[in-house]
Amino acid sequence: MHSFREAVEANDLEAVEALLADDVVFTSPVVFKPYQGKAVTAAILRAVVRVFEDFHYVREIGNPDGRDHAFVFAATVAGKQIQGCDFLHFDDEGKIDDFTVMVRPLSAAQALAQEMGAQFERIAQETSGK
Repeated sequence: MHSFREAVEANDLEAVEALLADDVVFTSPVVFKPYQGKAVTAAILRAVVRVFEDFHYVREIGNPDGRDHAFVFAATVAGKQIQGCDFLHFDDEGKIDDFTVMVRPLSAAQALAQEMGAQFERIAQETSGK
């Protein structure tokens, strides 16, 4: 099992954050423009933990070179079943430098957008350190 998956499933957000490169790019399934940087990506991931219920990975798919991984997940958000995939790219130091999330179905993606929108102020506060 990959160390990223182990950290997520253990709810060890410090370990997850330690795997992020300083210049990581996070592409959300519900926002057009990607987020740049470790601080905002970590804050978003903490918000996701608050929003998702019953989150678990179903499987992981890895590239033989170890730099690209896909982690298929299932969860509940606002009473809607959601399926998704975390697509991760790892840099030369083994840090995540590209993190893209895709989810389905549309109704669950819309619920996720609404729930994450409600987290925006807290994400902004955590990112600014205030």
